[in-house]
Amino acid sequence: MMMNDTLALVLAWIAGGALGAIFFGGLWWTVRKSLASAKPALWVLASLLLRMGVTMTGFYWVSGGDWQRLLSCLLGFVMVRQLVTRLTRLPDENQTRPSQEASHAP
Repeated sequence: MMMNDTLALVLAWIAGGALGAIFFGGLWWTVRKSLASAKPALWVLASLLLRMGVTMTGFYWVSGGDWQRLLSCLLGFVMVRQLVTRLTRLPDENQTRPSQEASHAP
């Protein structure tokens, strides 16, 4: 029985990653589309509602009422968020900048 529980948690984690990819991929697409749109607020609002609806439905379906599967799904979602954040940084943001000293005394 323990193997089935582990498999369920791994599958929930993978599903969370897929939901994260859909959510943040949709966000990226929306931002690009809204920049060229005459009605950007409509794009952002419609995208938000669609992305939240898909994500929340996915969390509900994957969890099946089990908090451990929900937590595993959420972990996959957050891990994809971290990955997307790293991958979409501008090149100059990847370099660490030296801290600037204060030019005056407090």
